[in-house]
Amino acid sequence: MADPSEPRRVSDTVHERLRAEILDGRLAPGDAVPSERALAEDLGVNRHAVREALKRLEQAGLVRITQGGATRVQDWRDHGGMDLLLDLARGGGTADAPPHEVVVSVLELRALIGVDAARRFVSRAGDGARGRAAALAEAVAAAVETDDSGLVERYEDLWRAIVAGAGNVAYRLMLNSLTDTVAAYPALARELAPSDPAPLRELAAALRAGDEERAVALLAEQLHGDVRRAA
Repeated sequence: MADPSEPRRVSDTVHERLRAEILDGRLAPGDAVPSERALAEDLGVNRHAVREALKRLEQAGLVRITQGGATRVQDWRDHGGMDLLLDLARGGGTADAPPHEVVVSVLELRALIGVDAARRFVSRAGDGARGRAAALAEAVAAAVETDDSGLVERYEDLWRAIVAGAGNVAYRLMLNSLTDTVAAYPALARELAPSDPAPLRELAAALRAGDEERAVALLAEQLHGDVRRAA
């Protein structure tokens, strides 16, 4: 009996190849994608797998399928979503760092979301949630002081708590994409982690006191500092 997962695996292969060709420009906006028959013959797969891959590309905004006409590439900058970030980071950088343009773009968005999420968190969260975030900030400070290998993970935990407490599901989903993009490059993630425990302990105190302006200012300095260093 055929493995029921086989069509999915074949479709994934077709999808990944076409997606990579679109993102790196080998298939440019406006280009016609080869026909289902040509792709099936070229890749040695069945037409069902090609059709499924093209539908996924259309859902991602990378192609436009026209009944009776050619399937054409769309400009991913105009039609794509946050799910493309990780692919863009991996395509064109090195094993240690993604493309500089992607790094700066990710950090700018991270700062924009992070500062607003922090403000919403402090104003909306109760004492319990702010206390838990303060404890996480202290854990990050301790990791900095001891050069703990878990520093990056603890810093991510702090931000997840802040963004979750901000009460904005769109921010949470965007944070997932940004975190995954940075996490794909451990050296970059470590470089972006805090290096001074003092502001973190001050942040913990501000969170416990519900001092919105001071907490936001401390987090903004960290995030915008990362942007300045990367630019």
